[in-house]
This record gives sequence, structure tokens and C-alpha cells, in this order.
Amino acid sequence: MTRFNTQLVHGLPVGDNATGAVNPPIYNSTTYAFEKVGSMPRYDYARSGNPTREFLENQIAQLEHGTRGFAFASGLAAIHAVLSVFKPGDRIVVGKNIYGGTYSLFHEYFADRGLTFDAVDTHDAAALEAAVAGDRAQGVQPAKAVYFEVLTNPLLDVNDVRAIANIAHRHGAIAIVDNTFVTPYLQRPLDLGADVVLHSATKYLAGHSDVNAGLVVTLGEKIGQQIYFAQNRFGGVLAPAECDAVRRGIQTLALRMDRQQANAKAVAQYLLAHPLVKTVNYPGLPGRERELAAKGLRGAGGVLSFEVVPGVDPADVLDNLHVFRLAVSLGAVESLAELPCRMTHFELPREERLKVGITDELVRLSIGIEDAADLIEDLGQAFDIAYEQYIRRHADVDVFGELTAGVLA
Repeated sequence: MTRFNTQLVHGLPVGDNATGAVNPPIYNSTTYAFEKVGSMPRYDYARSGNPTREFLENQIAQLEHGTRGFAFASGLAAIHAVLSVFKPGDRIVVGKNIYGGTYSLFHEYFADRGLTFDAVDTHDAAALEAAVAGDRAQGVQPAKAVYFEVLTNPLLDVNDVRAIANIAHRHGAIAIVDNTFVTPYLQRPLDLGADVVLHSATKYLAGHSDVNAGLVVTLGEKIGQQIYFAQNRFGGVLAPAECDAVRRGIQTLALRMDRQQANAKAVAQYLLAHPLVKTVNYPGLPGRERELAAKGLRGAGGVLSFEVVPGVDPADVLDNLHVFRLAVSLGAVESLAELPCRMTHFELPREERLKVGITDELVRLSIGIEDAADLIEDLGQAFDIAYEQYIRRHADVDVFGELTAGVLA
């Protein structure tokens, strides 16, 4: 039995060739020869199975302690496949704060096809229990699943996988967990009672902003068969070269995430002390270690968010960064910055965003592996410019809020 860091490097051999190659081959073939008409080959057509994809699927199942793994062309393709196992009339309870693309997929696609979605504060056990249980007297059937993110995007609230899964199971529902921000390096949700784990492997697992990919791991064989059916019939599979790119990224996951977390903690502490910053959202700040451990996490990841103080335009900060790149996505070696209300979460109506705390002043940072001092200096010079812009916009207002150009009555 190998340990986690060794599993990152080596995975599970597929046993597909005898060349002695250190790295598994990339099989670009779309079809495979039958020995004879009556034979049943292991591979026949690439949509149904491919040795390069199988290596990655076996590896993520091993890392997440699941029974089956599946690789898709994107994180949303993976979510689509998982949600496709439900039927019209089924009700899904969803954490109130989820990625904007997931929100859109649920409410602009699956809702039109008969699924219903109820948002709930997953930190409120009583509210979650009531939502999952439903109310048969009022015609509300029990939920079929609870869907949530371990660390919410972009406010970084920490969900308790074990507690949520227990509530789901009490009412016959399954727990579906988006583990993108955390990865199996920091938590394995299946060990805590979850039934399905999802990853946008585009992010930390691949880690280099060069491949779109989604991964799913199931605990039970039955739902694994259902997701394989969706993968095979919808055909949104991850191509062999992209599978290899994710595999290669996974090899350095622990090394990258250790640096990203250390950098994120340093940046978060800098932001806490900055006069233009109103709030900082990062569960890795000092004093929160017990909360993380109690909820089964070994760390807080490399994403954080913050709000600027009223009157400061967050665009003045973002537009003047040089080391940080103004871009969506996260989890890669380079640091990224974005404005959720205009970028990653624009699909949410403004009133919905504000309900969950995604204000127009909220900035999200994905911290990379650069030197932390360079990241802090970059933020510092951008804040200086933002402050200059703030002073310029308020040049005609005195400290008492009176117009200096006006005449006092």
C-alpha cells in the first residue's frame, strides 16, 4: 500500500504495454482492432474507453478513496453527467453559495428539464434538515441529493462534509461534493460520508492553466454505472493528450499546494492590515486551525477573497496589478485576480449575489507559487493607485462631507 505522495507520482498501472516506459503512453487511437468477430476486447472505441484516460480515472479514484473515476472535457461536463442521473420531478438541495457556472447549469438548463433546486445555508443544520426532509403535507417530496462545495466560491466558507452527508443520508438523499478548491491532498470527502466527488481538474489538479478537464469519483458501484452511462452516451470525455496533461499536473499537486497555501496565508495577513481592505475571507488565517481540523481539512487551499472599503473602486486595484493576472479560474502556478460580480459570478442575478454576500466590492485572488513578497508588493502598488484615484474622485469634498466649492448657508 503506497502513501498519498507516492500515489500522486505513480498512480495505478493500467497494464496496457510492456515497453518499460516510465510514463504511461498517450493513446490517440479512436478505435481498436478486434481479434475476431466474436471477441470482446477491453477497448473498442475511444468514447467508451481509452488506456490513457483509464490511467487518470483509476488514479483519481485511488486518491479520493472511491470505487470508480471518470474524466470529462470540463468541470461543467462532469457536473452535467452527475445531475443527469436524476429524473424530472426530483428535488436537489443546493448550498446557497456555488460557482456561477454551476448555478446557471442548474437553473437555466436542468430546471427546464424537470429538476427542482432549493438553496439553503448548509451551515444551518436545522434549515438543511428541513430542506432535505421536504414537507409531504405541502406536496414537497424529500430531496434526492444535497450538492455543495467544501470551500464555497468565492467567500471561502468551510462546509462540514460529514455533518451534511449524515443529514442527507437520514432522508435517503446522496451527498454530492465539489472538491475543486480542496483536492484530495487536503480532504477526501468520500471518507467523510459523501457519495460523489467532483473536480474541475482545470484548477489545482492540472495546475498550469493549460487544460480544461473535469473529474468525478463515486463511492458506490450503482451510481458509478449510471455516470459511466452518461459519460459514454453524452460523449463529453476528456481527450488522451489532456488526460496526460492532468496526470502530469497531479504529480506535483502536493508541492504546489504547499507553496500556494503558504503564500495565501502571507497575502491574507497583509490584506487584514491594509487600510483599504474592509474584510478578508480566508479559512487559513491564524485561529481557524481547529475549525478546519474539526471539519476534516488538512489546510485551507490557495484561494482567498477580500472587500475594499466603501468608496474605493475595486477595478482601480485589479486594473493596476502586474504580477497577478486579471483572469478567471484558479489553482494554477501563476496568481490570478478577478471581480466575481463581473466575471466568475455574473450569471447570478445581482439580488441573488448580494443575498449570499458577493458584493460589488468583492475581489477574489487565486494565489500561485511566486515569491510571496512580490505578490504583496504588487497588491501594495495597486492599492496606492486605487487610493490616488479615490482622492481624485473626492477632491471636491472636505473631511466633513461638505462641498468645498459650495457656500455654507
